[in-house]
Amino acid sequence: MTRDDSDGAALPELDPVIHAQARLRVVAALNVLRDGDELAFNSMRDLLGMTAGNLSVHLSKLEDAGYVRITKTHKGRTPATYAALTPRGRLAFEDYTKAIRALLDTAGGAP
Repeated sequence: MTRDDSDGAALPELDPVIHAQARLRVVAALNVLRDGDELAFNSMRDLLGMTAGNLSVHLSKLEDAGYVRITKTHKGRTPATYAALTPRGRLAFEDYTKAIRALLDTAGGAP
């Protein structure tokens, strides 16, 4: 999506699902994984320095958007949760990074 600035130039719109700082960090962390790989919830929590509750809320929003797949399982008797980007999530992140680059390029050309 794009919108016009005051000069009529098209500015890219940023995906509001990804644009929130915490969700951007989650998607960026998951994007470095290969297709089919998952990141354990506790590892992601530690990597991103987030609380379990905060991470859980943001993963749920990303899952609702179809950007993240959550897998819940058990290791022995201990519950384990894993997250991975879906193909839709990878595409959304790619589109988001293109939009950011275009926005920065536009800003860089401003007087």
